[in-house]
Amino acid sequence: MSGRIFLVAAESSGDALGADLARALKERDATLELHAVGGERIAEAGVPTRTDITTGLAVLGLVDGLLAYNRVKRAVTATVAAILEAKPDVVVLIDSWGFTLRVAQAVRAAAPNIKLAKYVGPQVWATRPGRAKTLAAAVDHLICIHDFEVPFYQPFGLPCTVCGHPAFGRYTPGDGAALRARQGFTAKEKIILILPGSRPSEIRRVGPTLWAAAESLDRDRDVRLIVVAANSVRAQVLAQTPAAARIIDEREKEDAFAAATVALATSGTVTTEVALQGTPLVIGYKFGWITWAILRMLVKTKYGTLMNVAADAEVAPEFVQTRFTPENVAQAAAPLLDDEDAREEQVRRQDEALALMGRGGRPAAEIAADAVLAVKDQRLSHGT
Repeated sequence: MSGRIFLVAAESSGDALGADLARALKERDATLELHAVGGERIAEAGVPTRTDITTGLAVLGLVDGLLAYNRVKRAVTATVAAILEAKPDVVVLIDSWGFTLRVAQAVRAAAPNIKLAKYVGPQVWATRPGRAKTLAAAVDHLICIHDFEVPFYQPFGLPCTVCGHPAFGRYTPGDGAALRARQGFTAKEKIILILPGSRPSEIRRVGPTLWAAAESLDRDRDVRLIVVAANSVRAQVLAQTPAAARIIDEREKEDAFAAATVALATSGTVTTEVALQGTPLVIGYKFGWITWAILRMLVKTKYGTLMNVAADAEVAPEFVQTRFTPENVAQAAAPLLDDEDAREEQVRRQDEALALMGRGGRPAAEIAADAVLAVKDQRLSHGT
């Protein structure tokens, strides 16, 4: 056996990253022993998972985090126990800053010989740069998405590997025509795609505004409404979906992204995935008010959407908190529905932003896998 690696993913986005990483690791070394605490996607990648915590820990914001404190604490304890039992060479802590930091600190205290790699760091470039020092003290290596993250960690001596955006590596062209045919839509019908998020708090806070904007647009023109629901929040999404809308299975999401005329989306990785399919977006987000009050003092960037951050311009219209209203979202989406030139212009600008983010480079999972194996080999060679 050439080594043992343990993956930790605490929510659905991390579960997808972990599954891609697991496959890339197996391609490089079929003798690796992989274990995980994660969800169904990591399990589908052939990795035994001790428990699925991805449906219970998808929280965002101060109040949500406090309400989930006991649940998070129990999950940390269970995860650390599973890691110590497995005795891995390397633990890969995927996304989910608060949860994975607690796991890292507990493992470091109990078994300092186990190497720790963080896959996707906190957004120190946007808010709370002090987290760079905290992370550097907790892990041995960071696999980050952007070049501009690295300088934040250099003063603290944390080695970094830049992998690029994971969405680029998992991109497969969607078949919009096939999706339309399956749903009984004609080639000329205009489709509004709703993407209300993958966390319960996002469905609750963001979903209603996106639906209100879509229904407003539908009243003024003949459009079709579709929604892609993440499996982890499917019941919540279905509860707020209008009867006239079509629910698209998550396995068909690339086809849905490609079929849409315009997407109304919650800010997150999905915005990059949709842009890769050549569909224009209008993006929104809403935090709890206490979290928002804190973020207003801490946030250092003009934009929240990575395409806009990369371009340093509002390539895709984005509305946050008080600006996130049905009226604003509908007003921004209307020309994308009605004017082919406007739609093509936004797609062109989105493509330019995707290029700035590293589109066309080596898949992130492959780069991340090489970094994890390098960390493992360093540990084994030192005999620690």
